[in-house]
Amino acid sequence: MMQTRQLIKLCSLVWILALLAGCDGNTSSDNSNTVTINPSTTTKQPSEKDLQPGLDKSPMDMSYYPVDYPKLKMAGNVKEPLVARVIYSRPQKNGRTIFGELIKYGSVWRLGANEATEIEFFKDVAITDKKVQKGRYVIYCIPHENNWTLVLNDDLYTWGLKIDSTKDEYKFTIPIAKTRFPYELFTMEFEKANKGMQLIMEWDSVKASLPITW
Repeated sequence: MMQTRQLIKLCSLVWILALLAGCDGNTSSDNSNTVTINPSTTTKQPSEKDLQPGLDKSPMDMSYYPVDYPKLKMAGNVKEPLVARVIYSRPQKNGRTIFGELIKYGSVWRLGANEATEIEFFKDVAITDKKVQKGRYVIYCIPHENNWTLVLNDDLYTWGLKIDSTKDEYKFTIPIAKTRFPYELFTMEFEKANKGMQLIMEWDSVKASLPITW
């Protein structure tokens, strides 16, 4: 009987020692307060290859004068007749120097990306004192360091830089100015002016204004 009790005590002691040893092992290797970051799950900015297939990097946009004309029309709040709209695609700066590097001075630029940019006048207008007939035109640009030459062309529904200069109808030279901050997206928008309106074009640190009256 005595031997049995001693055996039980011995087994209990061995079990306690084993338990204590296990606790020491867990304590020494406890990483419960350590945060491990899996590099594959860190947040990152989407790259070009991450974009959804078919998603255009230079989305198409449209500007009207009067500004927001379709919304005003739907709300029954039109106070001026429709004069013009411009349809273009909006390329991005992406850290590049645009004028003088990406777009060479003296070269033809489509004023955007993808399809040729188009402007439509819903009435006869005057641009830099030249009469422009009502209608729809391709509008493209020849940028220089101190000014831009803008051209209205009849070769509608074209892609890229394949400009048929034999269909040029009007040319205008306008000064440029520096913007207060660089524009990431190329932007074309109409603004009301003292006489008529202006078509404002901004990208990188350059701004050009085309005066339009009627």
